[in-house]
Amino acid sequence: MQNQILRIHPQDNVAVALVNLNAGAMIDFEGDEIEIFSKIKAKHKVALLNFAKDDAILMYGVLIGKAVTEIKKGTLLTTENLKHQSAKIKDTIKKDSWIAPDVKKWTEKHFLGYHREDGQVGTENIWLFFPLVFCENRNITLLKEVFEKELQPKKIDQHQLLLRSLVNDKSKDIAIEEIKNPKATLNNIKVKFITHQGGCGSIRQDAESLAKLLAGYVNNPNVAGATVLSLGCQNLQIEMFNKALLKINPSLMKPVLIYEQQKIGKVDKMLGMIIKDTFEQIKKANKISRKPAPLSKLKIGLECGGSDGFSGISANPTLGQVSDMIVAMGGTAVLSEFPELCGVEQELINRCTNDKAAKKFISLMQAYEKTVVDAGSGFDMNPSPGNIKDGLITDAMKSAGAAKKGGTSPVVDVLDYGEYLSKSGLNLLCTPGNDVESTTAMVGSGANLVLFTTGLGTPTGNPIAPIIKVSSNTELAEAMPDIIDFDTGEIIKGKKSIEEMADKLLDLIIDVASGKTKTKATLLGQDDFIPWRRGVSL
Repeated sequence: MQNQILRIHPQDNVAVALVNLNAGAMIDFEGDEIEIFSKIKAKHKVALLNFAKDDAILMYGVLIGKAVTEIKKGTLLTTENLKHQSAKIKDTIKKDSWIAPDVKKWTEKHFLGYHREDGQVGTENIWLFFPLVFCENRNITLLKEVFEKELQPKKIDQHQLLLRSLVNDKSKDIAIEEIKNPKATLNNIKVKFITHQGGCGSIRQDAESLAKLLAGYVNNPNVAGATVLSLGCQNLQIEMFNKALLKINPSLMKPVLIYEQQKIGKVDKMLGMIIKDTFEQIKKANKISRKPAPLSKLKIGLECGGSDGFSGISANPTLGQVSDMIVAMGGTAVLSEFPELCGVEQELINRCTNDKAAKKFISLMQAYEKTVVDAGSGFDMNPSPGNIKDGLITDAMKSAGAAKKGGTSPVVDVLDYGEYLSKSGLNLLCTPGNDVESTTAMVGSGANLVLFTTGLGTPTGNPIAPIIKVSSNTELAEAMPDIIDFDTGEIIKGKKSIEEMADKLLDLIIDVASGKTKTKATLLGQDDFIPWRRGVSL
């Protein structure tokens, strides 16, 4: 029989409702009888003690809030009786040596990837088009139409067929099966396109930040080469972009074709040059084929979005176990979303392998929070209406569950936004909590695949890296099968352990990284890209 409530950590004084609880119900929990005073929906939190005003509320073994009123045992915790509070940062407390998971059965396994000359291995083989400034977005769009139409022709979908039948006054819809899928011209490479609203008009620091991000996309192992468009007068000059690229990889061997419209002249002339030059390079890149690579070549981003009250006890810990397994095999994992690490800073500081990394993490967190406070807000405003509705009612509560994605392995490095991965192991990357901005940044730092947990559902994808969507509950997986790749709901039902789920997820990761399985975001063509603008417009 499934348990009704769960205490996550022995020190916790609240529990998670695993099922809907009715008012007046009596629950026998760990030898104690608890009366439920009001209806409590699954995923929400119930008090295990009587709390006085200002008493500390603990969950995941850390401080996640304080009582703003008296709270009786068996009462639902809400935004009315609980307020965000997180623990103060103390000096680093070195933890005992990390006990890595047993990965013997995985060490001989491999994925089929694209080997680059710098030693990185891609899970995709992509030719990437992007502008240095938003003024070139139209030209990128024109190139997208041209290249996709010829190199990646698509089957006409059911929505276009419906419209076609209406335009032609057909009494009966045209059957989608009547339209055969055209054969692509080049089968071993994809063309992808990025547009954005940056590169000019904001402070110079934002232009420099965007240059680093775009350079990271070029250096990402999933990219075979790139075509870059510049207007000429923008803040993000070609020289700035080249400087960022050189800093990330001084011996970059990939072809990078750059065109400046104000020097070339007419649009048609420039587009003609781009099409001829790029197609020759795409043909060469198409000759690169997948070859076996050890799992140590995986660089996984760890993301969550549309989280619910189960995310921290099913999907996120599953990612944490997978992260630890990848790290134990010599691979790399990236944990980002700094606003969603508020309240667990001490735990992460204690896991840093050196004082430099610990100090950098504290500095980045404090500087980020100051900018948020100066803007009239705070990290406590992070939980979204959807989060709160499904049981995540304080930022510290959300953060404690979100941090589970990072497992228990040591933190080997801390990166600011736009910095590129250089050390194997668990890395922390400073990004916003916004799903797309964070995912965009992790891929720009070199992640060749992203694991993305959700309890409410989100279609987020990325132009160059596969995004594996992991649901925290089975109801979501069944309601939105077109966006969910993997379901951890059996953990909530007590049918599977976190370790068992992690093994299954790693099998899927290998298939996706090898090109054998396409993610739902890939099938939907969900290519989301949003750079983080830290400054103001000028």
